[in-house]
Amino acid sequence: MRGPIPDDGTPRSSGGIGADVRRSEDERFLTGRGRYLADIAVPRALHAVFVRSPYPHADIVSIDAAEALAMPGVVAVWTGRDVAARASTLRMAPPIEGLKPVDVPPFPVDKVRFVGDLAAVVVAETLAIARDAAEAVVIDYAERPAAAGMAETGEPVDPALPTNLASHQTFEKGELAQAFAKADRIVEARFSQARQTHVPMEPRGIVAEWDAGRRHLTVRTGNQAPHPLRSALAGRLGLSEGQVTVISPDMGGGFGQKIALLREELTIAALAMALERPVRWQEERGENLMAALHAREETIVTRAAVTRDGRLLGLEARMEADVGAYCFFPANYMARVVALILPGPYRVPAYGYDVKVYLSNKCPSGPMRAPMASASWIMEGTMDHIARDLGLDPVTVRRRNTITSADLPFVTITGETYVDVTPAETLESAVAAIGYADLRAEQKRARRAGRLTGIGFCTVVEPTTYGSKFYKNAGIAGSGHETATVRVEPSGAVFVSCGIMGSGQGYETTLAQCAAEGLGARIEDIAVQLGHTDIAPYGMGSRGARGGTAGGGVVLIAARRLRDKLLAIAAHQLNLNGSEGLTLADGAVLRLVEGQWTATGQTLAGLARSAHLDPLSLPEGMEPGLHVTAAFDPPAMTYANATHACLVEIEPSTGTLSILRYVVAHDCGVEINPAIVEGQVHGAVGMGLSGALMERCAYGADGQMLAGSFMDYAVARATDLPDIEVVPLNRPNRLTPGGMKGMSEGGVMGASGAVSNAINDALGPDRAWVSEQPFTPESLWRAVHGTAG
Repeated sequence: MRGPIPDDGTPRSSGGIGADVRRSEDERFLTGRGRYLADIAVPRALHAVFVRSPYPHADIVSIDAAEALAMPGVVAVWTGRDVAARASTLRMAPPIEGLKPVDVPPFPVDKVRFVGDLAAVVVAETLAIARDAAEAVVIDYAERPAAAGMAETGEPVDPALPTNLASHQTFEKGELAQAFAKADRIVEARFSQARQTHVPMEPRGIVAEWDAGRRHLTVRTGNQAPHPLRSALAGRLGLSEGQVTVISPDMGGGFGQKIALLREELTIAALAMALERPVRWQEERGENLMAALHAREETIVTRAAVTRDGRLLGLEARMEADVGAYCFFPANYMARVVALILPGPYRVPAYGYDVKVYLSNKCPSGPMRAPMASASWIMEGTMDHIARDLGLDPVTVRRRNTITSADLPFVTITGETYVDVTPAETLESAVAAIGYADLRAEQKRARRAGRLTGIGFCTVVEPTTYGSKFYKNAGIAGSGHETATVRVEPSGAVFVSCGIMGSGQGYETTLAQCAAEGLGARIEDIAVQLGHTDIAPYGMGSRGARGGTAGGGVVLIAARRLRDKLLAIAAHQLNLNGSEGLTLADGAVLRLVEGQWTATGQTLAGLARSAHLDPLSLPEGMEPGLHVTAAFDPPAMTYANATHACLVEIEPSTGTLSILRYVVAHDCGVEINPAIVEGQVHGAVGMGLSGALMERCAYGADGQMLAGSFMDYAVARATDLPDIEVVPLNRPNRLTPGGMKGMSEGGVMGASGAVSNAINDALGPDRAWVSEQPFTPESLWRAVHGTAG
């Protein structure tokens, strides 16, 4: 099944859910008519440039800005004390056992904590002047020892904490000791993931404008969650939310980097208020690589207690993560989710984890598309380790442990509930699609010829939409709900607004499809308005693959409610006792007569004119107008699933890796737009492969940043990626409004695990297991030739 919701014979709008509608936003993007932040001209705007630390850890002894301030066109040079006088400190202290509370000052005052940390900011009439003036600011630093690794000892990064261990959580459930005592084999595996960063095509930026007469701040910035950003700005600048408007224009990617209020944006807003002139800042690529959020630096060791035929009896996981110098999110947020969902698609009778998160003198970390990406690699790599140690086929081991439809609803050992997932089905579909049996036979022939080919699988159970109950259970303040307004104007034009914000996902199209489905309107009559806090109702924004399930779901709810009102009006005007047997499709009212749907002559536009301009024609007691605002709080967690299958070949003489085939059998529930779903799968797989094979935010042992440009930080190009075959195998979710599950992060999770397992399968049982991403040609060459490194 591809996309459509179950068909009960009722006419539906042709552009609704399940239709391969072209993305409406692409016309402006592909013809160069997009309106990104840099395209927005603001009269009298000043330009800001930040002066950043060249040291990973140092005291700020003095700052001399005299030469910079003397330059013509320079308006101000601020240091941490200036910012601190106008903005409050962020307190990150959710009540989670083992999590140390931390404070994040709005701007460093006494010391810097990583290369690229803020030291001063220069504001001038032009960007060129601001750049020159920033070079003229003289800062005297006193270096401190840097914490460049994950260790509790050494000088604390945060002077308010006794050590660099910021968080430590443990968990155990089931008879874990007994499981290991009676195991036929205990299999240990190690996994290490290098630090990565998001690399959006458009780096961060902001334009802030203070209207002193109205005492109102307008902020334009590419942000994935405009309403929470507004709340954060207002709270930290001493304003009410009614004094702040956040407008997000077209945004060139976010991937999690553009969710939180970071210090640069806070500083620019404070400057605009103080100087009473618009101030703008555009991040450069080098700044983005070294000083925007990083992600993923983790090391995990698993121990699996298994029977001789590969069945899991128990599992332990020890995890260490590096969160960097500051906590813009709870320190344990990403790492704990990895541990929570680690069992994935498998029956694990007993499980324990130990998760430690450290501060270091590196760029702060935050969520990156699939912040829990390593969970699937770890679990699937563990399954391959089990197969290798026991001399079993890796698919056979998976089959013996995978949850089946007969197990549903299934409650995992960590308390997560799986509803309507299909991991056994996607595994079999991927095995069949890639031709597994034939590939194994071909692999034996290739080995005899000196070729190293390998087959890797990765089954993903992807958490896609975090409901409020999840945050409550995790002890984290926040909500998972989403809100939308659907309204119809007198002409029949439909406006949809929602709290999510697009950064390339096609929301303008898919939300219009949900509105067309629920309302019965023509999709060409629907306009979607996103990214403006004065227009859209308060919502939680785009993150965690929640756009389709939470955003699309709440639009569908609001549209259905508004359709009910329209059909009540239609029934009244047709002199019917009720609206049963009426429907709206493609803007026309239809009536079921003797088993046939027939036109009534009424249209959505005609009903809208009556509702707005002739209220006396409405049913008695009905209020004029056509507008509905609805909210939807999803289940604690919604899960999608998929199985990735990857065929690779390693060139022994160079370590070069070729991906020969790549298959994804996936289940995301009802697809709003199958073409967009496939594109999201392709993009996520590409991101996962890029991270596993190329990306590394390298630091030296002294804490120096070594990857500050694309000369040093490699990202996959189109020519580096394989063709991706997508096999849909969708089962609707019974707990969401349209049966959607979400799916835009699972491709990252599956790609990381599938390619890793394929590489180790190619190396074969006689070579050491490679476990440190990224798997570069050098590391693969060393693995092939047994060279330590």
